[in-house]
Amino acid sequence: MIRVLVWAKSAIARAGLEAIVQTDARFAVVRSERNALTPASSSVADVLLLDLADGGSTRPLIDAGEFEGTAQVVMVEHPTRGELLRLLQDGPRTILLRDSPANEIIAALQAASEGLVAMSPELLELLWPVGAEIAAFDELPPGEPLTARESEVLALLADGAANKEIAARLRISEHTVKFHVSSILNKLGATTRTEAVTRGYKEGLIII
Repeated sequence: MIRVLVWAKSAIARAGLEAIVQTDARFAVVRSERNALTPASSSVADVLLLDLADGGSTRPLIDAGEFEGTAQVVMVEHPTRGELLRLLQDGPRTILLRDSPANEIIAALQAASEGLVAMSPELLELLWPVGAEIAAFDELPPGEPLTARESEVLALLADGAANKEIAARLRISEHTVKFHVSSILNKLGATTRTEAVTRGYKEGLIII
């Protein structure tokens, strides 16, 4: 049984999403006190279903460190490409439009629980328009601080670890490693891993 905790600012939206989750016997709805996402929530839920009605980031809602092993399915209105990129940078790998049908929400929950990446076709097209080659982070300005996880990945890059080894040591997927590496390169203004490591040493981001 996959335990799903639904968070939404609106009680009506939350009830609607919970009703969808309950239509599939593979899932069980769990609830938190006062619709809050706390460290305790991470121990009772396998997947978080978050309704970001007002857009923005998941960071004000949850402490990523506490929910490291909890999959997230995020539902958004029609974001700009930059907003979508920033949301991806926060950690979620499964993102749907808020008007997605029930069968897509169920499929996304299953995918997220298995550590897979899933996204509404319209959002995927927003990231990579057909026929265009676009750098995943070309709208994110360099210079932003590294997250705790990105710092760990950078340290392992400095040790010469490949994606597969980094994934094994941090217990995350290779897809997630690639995402973190792309973010690190962007934030450090680097074009290669070697350059990122060099800049990491110069800026004191890697402890010798």
